[in-house]
Amino acid sequence: MNYLSVENLAKSYGERVLFEGLSFGIDQGQKIAFVAKNGTGKSTLLKIIAGKETQDSGNVIFNKGLVVGYLEQNPEPTPGKTILEEVFDADTPELKVIKQLKIHTDSGDSDKVSKVLEEMDRLNAWDFESKVEQVLSTLQINDLSQNASTLSGGQKKRVALAKIILRNPDLIILDEPTNHLDTEMIEWLEEFLGNAKVTLLMITHDRYFLDRVCNEIIELDQGELFAYKGNYEYFLEKKHLRHATADAEVDKAQNLLSKELEWMRRQPKARTTKSKARIDSFYDLEESAQGRKKEDNVELEINMNRLGNKILELHNVSKSYGDKEIIKDFKYIFKRKERVGIVGPNGTGKTTLISLFTGHLLPDKGKTILGETVVFGHYHQEGMKFKEEMRVIDVVKEIAEFIPLTKGRTLTASQLLERFLFTPHAHYTPVSKLSGGERRRLYLLTVLMKNPNFLILDEPTNDLDILTLTVLEDFLKDFPGCLVIVSHDRFFLDKLVDHLFILRGNGEVKDFNGTYSDYRHWVKEQDSIAMEDKKNASKPAPVVKAAAPVKPKAVKLTFAEKIEKEKLEKEIETLEAEKEKFETEMNSSSVTPERVAYLSTEYGKASNRLDEAEMRWLELEEKGAN
Repeated sequence: MNYLSVENLAKSYGERVLFEGLSFGIDQGQKIAFVAKNGTGKSTLLKIIAGKETQDSGNVIFNKGLVVGYLEQNPEPTPGKTILEEVFDADTPELKVIKQLKIHTDSGDSDKVSKVLEEMDRLNAWDFESKVEQVLSTLQINDLSQNASTLSGGQKKRVALAKIILRNPDLIILDEPTNHLDTEMIEWLEEFLGNAKVTLLMITHDRYFLDRVCNEIIELDQGELFAYKGNYEYFLEKKHLRHATADAEVDKAQNLLSKELEWMRRQPKARTTKSKARIDSFYDLEESAQGRKKEDNVELEINMNRLGNKILELHNVSKSYGDKEIIKDFKYIFKRKERVGIVGPNGTGKTTLISLFTGHLLPDKGKTILGETVVFGHYHQEGMKFKEEMRVIDVVKEIAEFIPLTKGRTLTASQLLERFLFTPHAHYTPVSKLSGGERRRLYLLTVLMKNPNFLILDEPTNDLDILTLTVLEDFLKDFPGCLVIVSHDRFFLDKLVDHLFILRGNGEVKDFNGTYSDYRHWVKEQDSIAMEDKKNASKPAPVVKAAAPVKPKAVKLTFAEKIEKEKLEKEIETLEAEKEKFETEMNSSSVTPERVAYLSTEYGKASNRLDEAEMRWLELEEKGAN
């Protein structure tokens, strides 16, 4: 059954054309992700479909009687309404009666409560009431009497999500549903939407979420729509194949064009009808030879400031707010090329920990020591507060007219903007006209152009399109400095970090060896062990008969130890390569005595670290072999 038809939709803002001639349909049961670059009008398209904005031309046609739920990227509740009024603002009789039950229960009016309970029985609404409580609890919506307008951005997002889920719509339209949600909530929402018999149209940058929820992807690429029936991996394969095919067609047309051009130049001025037909074909061929426009790519390049031996040290650092201890006795010494992810539920102290790193917060106890050569590049979650009337190029020029690159090269502000997908026309666009993703991209540019050697990225994936994220990941994989990432984007973390600081809200910061997926696997393993222990503890102790002694079971490595062993193997390989590099340079005839002294010190450090790594690896190898 067709739920929605979009026919020849077009939208422009002044001279800027977002899209035109868009047509597609959504059938019952489809779960579609809409993918496009920032600034091409993804959010605007969803707003038009949801009736929140008007199109210039074209039609949006819904199946008659269809109930639609729409989640904006940054939802705003109705002014003056409480959370209770906002969440239960629906026409369904079940939600109305549950709302009355909560109001009269809180007021203590037993007579009205009795009447509501009778109505609950009549509507058979108790199962639905249980679902309401589960959703509110999972989304941590507790104080229903609070004014919804006073909530933080993340809290408003959770309230809007609860409102949509409880309406039980036929079609759900979601614009970046994972923004501002912590990982546990994202995983709950992922499972809920993946298993629910709903029809979905959504925009998301979270590729794990997309992969596990959606069964189809629609891509808007250079004004054309392409549909892919499959997951994110299938989409990447088919997109690559499509581009390769298009490039082959362009190459073929260009070869033919060169031959036709030679023929054109040889022709006399008086041409036959047959010649004119061939001339018309020539112009068609010329258009084909131009082919697909050059694929835009974000190009990131910096001339990183050199890092010294001392980078950042934290010695028994603690930080509290009143009676609440956020960080307790945390100690860590950063080494070169550290790649750390910081994860934990909202409110557990991730931002506080970063502020202790950068020195914006001083610890209550302990001390932080920062190396003299460290240059922080800090990408804040809330973004940069641009002056709305400023032009894009003026934002960059306010920092620097020229940006130094490697090997003595420089870039002008205009050249740098073009590398970040801002066309020459967009350079003079006021900041107020930029989309959320374009603002984020501009902010990222201003952070990187200062050539940091210690990058701290706080929720960098919010509002960025998948293309920009992919290029950013490629850049960060080769970033030679230290990297700290706070993110709820599991895909992003898995690609870039090799260990995690886990914050649990009790002041403890656990250093976990491995990726985020490794950590989730370890948590599930620990939960399973705890469940088994609890189950065994509840059983009565069996009567033990005398028996012959048995050989003790072999001791196996835990999951965390397996991850540690794998990491040690990579570390040993790296350290051996470092030692060999130092040896080669020390044996060089052109090396200075000062350089030899430095290399000798570094060689000794690498040797000590290698010995420690090898000893630990042997311990784990012996344990696993028993």
